[in-house]
Amino acid sequence: MKADRAVTAAWEARERAYAPYSGFRVGAAVETAEGKIYPGCNVENASFGLTLCAERAAIVAAVAAGATSFVRLVVATDRDPPTPPCGACRQVMAEFGLDAVVDGVGPESSRKWQVRELLPDAFTKDQMA
Repeated sequence: MKADRAVTAAWEARERAYAPYSGFRVGAAVETAEGKIYPGCNVENASFGLTLCAERAAIVAAVAAGATSFVRLVVATDRDPPTPPCGACRQVMAEFGLDAVVDGVGPESSRKWQVRELLPDAFTKDQMA
């Protein structure tokens, strides 16, 4: 079976997560239509509101590299079943495409969603026009 580069990148990013307060380490990887992969991990802060989720970190890395069209986002956690992204991450994902697939992966299982399923009736840039 061919290795899934996005899943591997998400698990590797999870290992680098900075989660001294919650212990909940998350890795993510954004995949573009061209097959480019951009990883991110959660980074906690003593001021909890400033914590950055792995999903948003990966999206920010992709945008910083010039990518704004994503087909897939992989989220790796040590939970089974895998946890879905938080509400803030769902809104940020919606900015870049409601049709993108979100793969949640855990040690023993996986789950799959589409951004539009995770955030029904999303507020999008189209509504800003």
